[in-house]
Amino acid sequence: MPDHPLPPASIDETIAMLAREDYLAGRSLATVLFLALKMKRPLFLEGEAGVGKTEIAKVLSKALDRPLIRLQCYAGLGVASA
Repeated sequence: MPDHPLPPASIDETIAMLAREDYLAGRSLATVLFLALKMKRPLFLEGEAGVGKTEIAKVLSKALDRPLIRLQCYAGLGVASA
């Protein structure tokens, strides 16, 4: 048995996985998350403050029982401060 839950096998499973963590995701977000997990590729989220970028990362981290590594990125930020 794996140490961590397996990634979802479909977009619908992705939606269900997030719902178990009390996060209601639209199909477009679930599709992007599913594809990133399936292809084992990073996902870059950008947007204004307060739109939910960190929240989806927290939920996904919890659902997959993985650590959340948070990196702040903004203009003028140096490597040592990130």
